[in-house]
Amino acid sequence: MNKAELIVEVAAKTGLSKKDSEKSINAALETITASLENGEKVSLVGFGVFEVKEREERMGRNPRTKEEVAIPASRVPHFKAGKALKEAVDKK
Repeated sequence: MNKAELIVEVAAKTGLSKKDSEKSINAALETITASLENGEKVSLVGFGVFEVKEREERMGRNPRTKEEVAIPASRVPHFKAGKALKEAVDKK
């Protein structure tokens, strides 16, 4: 499912127009992104937790030349699924 399909599904389930659904989804994604940029954790009970993890500088290797390359430290987004989401996905 891509973003356009998600907008259509949300519109169908909520009775909102596609335009209003798109605004809502965009606002939610922008809010989550802004919170992560500020180093805050976003917890959606039953769904999961979005947070920022720190990666230390490490050594990598160029597969073509076998030359070692320093990979700089970085901050990366991380998602951990909640119990309810895990159980919903694991239904058989």
